[in-house]
Amino acid sequence: MSLLECKDLSLGYEGHAIVKDLSFSVNSGDYLCIVGENGSGKSTLMKTILGLTAPLSGSITTGDGLKKNEIGYLPQQTLIQRDFPASVREIVISGCQGRMGFKPFYSQAEKELAAKNMERMGLTKLADRCYRDLSGGQQQRVLLARALCATQKLLFMDEPVAGLDPKVTAEMYSLIEDLNKKDGITIIMISHDLGAALQYASHILHIGNRIFFGTKENYLKSEAAGSLTAREVQNA
Repeated sequence: MSLLECKDLSLGYEGHAIVKDLSFSVNSGDYLCIVGENGSGKSTLMKTILGLTAPLSGSITTGDGLKKNEIGYLPQQTLIQRDFPASVREIVISGCQGRMGFKPFYSQAEKELAAKNMERMGLTKLADRCYRDLSGGQQQRVLLARALCATQKLLFMDEPVAGLDPKVTAEMYSLIEDLNKKDGITIIMISHDLGAALQYASHILHIGNRIFFGTKENYLKSEAAGSLTAREVQNA
């Protein structure tokens, strides 16, 4: 059974649809990149899947025992969020809140999970540093560690390398690739970087004037990929 299945989805606001009749499924271990023009509905789709926005019509179902509170989410940051006055440790462990229920304090297991994910992201020495004093790349690794505290199954990411320099971007993509290939975590990522999407993804969902869902190889042969440059195709 699919980890996530969306069927006949229509998305939009106040009854106005920006995406209609969208269907696709994601299996465990997939690396799906969602691409398309600005304003095509990529972020709306992710918010709808996360339950932050209701679909106009259609259905979203999860399988393989996946629960709504077991989806990790790495959102785009606002300027206010980048200036958040909390320690790295406090932000990372807050990813455990979905599993706490009505407990007032974090358990020892949750503290150990946060420590493990900080180590995984190379943040152990920064645990007591204030988040707002970190570089953009360090902040993204903090948010990724936080998302990993919420899940070992499925990570949603909305433009995770936006605003990062090329070196840090490459490091971030490498971390995400390891989570997918070595740890078996399913990735769903919104990306404006089509070249990187074609390099790393196993599947592509293109939304906009043309809609496509399928493997990267089939995407390259599709009409939706008609705007790709020769270099992007060669590097895919």
